[in-house]
Amino acid sequence: MAILPPFRFSDDGFAVTAAEPWIKEKTRVIAQYIQSYVNLHAGKGHELVFIDLFAGNGLYSLGARSELFAAPALLTLSLDLPITRYIFCAADQDQLNILKIRVNKYFRGKNVLLLKGKPEELVASLMHYVPVTPHKASVFCLADSFSFDLEFETVQKLAGLQINFLIPFCFALNDKLNYRFYLRDARTKLSNYLTKEGADQVERNTGNNRTFYKRLVQQYQTNMLALGYNLSLSAHKADSGLMELPVYQIGFFSKEFSTQSIRNTVEAAGHTQFELFQ
Repeated sequence: MAILPPFRFSDDGFAVTAAEPWIKEKTRVIAQYIQSYVNLHAGKGHELVFIDLFAGNGLYSLGARSELFAAPALLTLSLDLPITRYIFCAADQDQLNILKIRVNKYFRGKNVLLLKGKPEELVASLMHYVPVTPHKASVFCLADSFSFDLEFETVQKLAGLQINFLIPFCFALNDKLNYRFYLRDARTKLSNYLTKEGADQVERNTGNNRTFYKRLVQQYQTNMLALGYNLSLSAHKADSGLMELPVYQIGFFSKEFSTQSIRNTVEAAGHTQFELFQ
């Protein structure tokens, strides 16, 4: 099943999110992960639920609104996949209102639920709306915040729903917002993201941004393995003024099936190149 041509969104005058060019490729990679996940469920009669924990307003812009393209929430809707329900979350009410307008304009017939709040504030709501019937329902959760705004305690709670997680490990990492900043000034946020013990592990023998990034991703893998998740990582070229690394990584975590099968189908689609992190 091939990805459809890009859905065209017009400038509606509402806020959009400024993006660097590499973000457009990242959204394509995310779409391929979602497509591959859905394909694995083809013919099984599963109820499929897609959650975007950081949906924002739904649109990105390159330059001064010169080129608009869909963020993952609207992009996933535009793929017209056999997903039963979409749950889009945003902490900012204005962003959520704009997303609602865009969903109603382009995808009124879709089953979309909008939830306001940070992920840690939405656990009870997600537990209420997400089906947990074994072998009859499957949930794909995207957590792409470009920050450390997903607390690991929240992931632990949602893990009980057997949720599959896709987590791009993307955050500002440069001369100013460097490893020292995260280990000192933003230590509490880092500890919430990794657990205190995880942050302590990352700090050991970390002396530059690349080592910090590599150890952080490794620690996150360790945390997810402890929750009983299978995992796979893919690496993608980064060309960012905010995240000054040669590549960034995306993690797929599942208790449901082999994550390698997802990675293999994404790789076979030819949309990404996988590299060993140097």
